[in-house]
Amino acid sequence: MKVTKKIERAESEGRCYWSFEYFPPKTATGVINLYDRMERMYQLGPEFIDVTWNAGGSSSDVTMQVCQTAQSVYGLETCMHLTCTNMPREKIDTALKEAKAAGIQNILALRGDPPRGQENWTKCETGFSYATDLVKYIRQEYGDYFCIGVAAYPEGHTENPDKAEDMKHLKDKVDAGADYIVTQLFYDTDLFLEWLAQCREIGIDIPVLPGIMPIQSFGGFKRMTTLCKTYVPPEIHAALEPIKDDDKAVKEYGVKLAVDMCNKMKDAGVRGFHFYTLNLERSTRLILEGLGFVAPVEQVRPLPWNPSLAKNREKENVRPIFWKNRTRSYILRTESWDDFPNGRWGDSRSPAFGEIDGYGVALKYPAEECLAMWNHPQSVNDIFTLFAKYCMNELNALPWSDQPLYPESEVIRTRLADINSRGFLTINSQPAVDGALSSHPVYGWGPKNGFVYQKAYLEFFASPEAVDKVIEKINKHYPYVTYYAVNRQGDLRTNTQGDSPNAVTWGVFPGQEIVQPTIVESASFMAWKDEAFELWNKWGALYEKGSPCATAVGSIYDSWFLMNVVDNNFKDDQGIFSIFDEREATPPASR
Repeated sequence: MKVTKKIERAESEGRCYWSFEYFPPKTATGVINLYDRMERMYQLGPEFIDVTWNAGGSSSDVTMQVCQTAQSVYGLETCMHLTCTNMPREKIDTALKEAKAAGIQNILALRGDPPRGQENWTKCETGFSYATDLVKYIRQEYGDYFCIGVAAYPEGHTENPDKAEDMKHLKDKVDAGADYIVTQLFYDTDLFLEWLAQCREIGIDIPVLPGIMPIQSFGGFKRMTTLCKTYVPPEIHAALEPIKDDDKAVKEYGVKLAVDMCNKMKDAGVRGFHFYTLNLERSTRLILEGLGFVAPVEQVRPLPWNPSLAKNREKENVRPIFWKNRTRSYILRTESWDDFPNGRWGDSRSPAFGEIDGYGVALKYPAEECLAMWNHPQSVNDIFTLFAKYCMNELNALPWSDQPLYPESEVIRTRLADINSRGFLTINSQPAVDGALSSHPVYGWGPKNGFVYQKAYLEFFASPEAVDKVIEKINKHYPYVTYYAVNRQGDLRTNTQGDSPNAVTWGVFPGQEIVQPTIVESASFMAWKDEAFELWNKWGALYEKGSPCATAVGSIYDSWFLMNVVDNNFKDDQGIFSIFDEREATPPASR
């Protein structure tokens, strides 16, 4: 969707809106960490994000990769920066073509800074001299497909001392076809508001987003304001001087300053704000909290999972639950599908998942970090302890879960830790929910004024002996429970009849049919089990072959089962855990 459409919607609803800027990291590990951060910051509700493009496109491949992943995997509306610096027309054509193919509809058209080590900006052969030329070219080649943003300088461009002429150049960019404006950073709010009034006076009536850069450190603040020749009011200098050597105090002041600036602009009628995050999360989150900016639930969670914004997945509204914690893997393994599940799954199910060898299964963190987290388990009991610690937030990640448990799992956290300590190693779970409001801060998703439901679900590894006992107990005492269990070799055990999918989340909303976005079914479970077992293999490879650590991990890989259990009685919020109690089960009729 175009940025301007999202802005129009926010303004029609009378609410403030915000966006985040990221830059492409220089290392592969940095890119992975950025994805984690972007996924978490999705919950802060930005209308869009943008990703910078280094001078001369030196990081262009990474920029494109980050944009494509943000758009297709994490469902973030993405704007890609595009500069003229050292960019021949052929490279610009390639970038625009790839952006369109990825479903990206937003471009921030910039002249760009001189390449590092070069003092003055020079035109590239077959390239463009000014952002205005780039805007015209995009409009010429793509019509109104792209929503085009441009940059503006409330204090005037550093290379042009004539502010009136600088304002004329901005108007030229708007007349050439720009749709919205993002400003350079500033710290003088009065100066920005005066400049904004001047924009309106000369007929610039498109949205203008003030660029807010939270102060993260005194040294970084000095470097950035010196580089950009940004005016800093005396009171800011005075506030920073006594705390300049205290990084924590500087960050706290930076948050307070940004909150005060945004509130002043909000009082003057400004509704949109663009945050230069510097790929950092905490300050931006605290600023939004300080402003009381909370995105509507229907925007942050239109479905229980983040919908992809890739063009070929625009109708997708059903996914199997198994990849809940490995979204990127699911996207990659289904990217060649022609149709995606929608409605009630039905015939639109694609025939096959991509082979895991097509992209590889890997641990999320480097080996050193993995070893620091998981240490050297000498036995399967040590592995039980690791899983239990993860459930209690004493461990940040496991191979199947890159982040801590979701907030919805808080009500079952201690029960999860208990069964993990007894050898039922959970890698996915959700509690039962019986008609929570769609606006509920933890369980809510979808349009307003609706109700959402979900069945209790557990997915875990267990020994063959433990699986036998669980299945025996389910068959005797739990008529509402269905299960699938499979080992690495593909021996499947189940009590389901047929291959029909079982909806484990659904929502009821005014004026539309029931939505069933998350399911359990056999074909996808069998595809998932290969990936799930392979992660044990990757974990075991961290240790010396034949060592107690490798042997403990390997024993689970070789002989255990992956099992999922659904309690279809969604009105019994804790019933699923009684299956694992060591005492005799209570007959369901008396529960």
